[in-house]
Amino acid sequence: MNLVLNSPVWLTIPLILVILAAATEDALRLKISNVTCALVFVGALVAMALHGLQLSYWQNAVVCIAILALGTPAFAAGWLGGGDVKLLAALGLWLDFQAALGLISAVFIAGGLLAIVSIGARRAGIWHRHLSAKESRIPYGVAIAAGALFVFGMQLQQRPTNAFVEHIRALEAQER
Repeated sequence: MNLVLNSPVWLTIPLILVILAAATEDALRLKISNVTCALVFVGALVAMALHGLQLSYWQNAVVCIAILALGTPAFAAGWLGGGDVKLLAALGLWLDFQAALGLISAVFIAGGLLAIVSIGARRAGIWHRHLSAKESRIPYGVAIAAGALFVFGMQLQQRPTNAFVEHIRALEAQER
């Protein structure tokens, strides 16, 4: 089940704020805290609890586990940070297969754009070449956040209209 599409606003707004916090953390420190990743993960569990026990949650669990399974070797190889893998897996718990494919695609595109910008900044002398290997790494949490916010934003536009708002619109139409 796509939890982003079906969750109340009071749960999706904090999710968006936590995603922005993760991007900020990674941009400033090249690290995403466990607390930030845990907030995204727990938010998905709260969203699941609000919708009740459903069989379709198996897709969400598979997405989360698959990202961890693929991300762990990427972390071991030094391609991704541990916080990046945990954040992406926690975001995956919010999504079914179809939405997860969109998330991964958007993250890869955002990561490519971020890499191009960082290469351009290094060549322009904005990002100094004498930085150590750690200091010259790309904060991929920014790409993860950008991809997630893009996909979640697209999904939130498709959110079903609130029944109350629909009722008000019907009343207004009757008055005309």
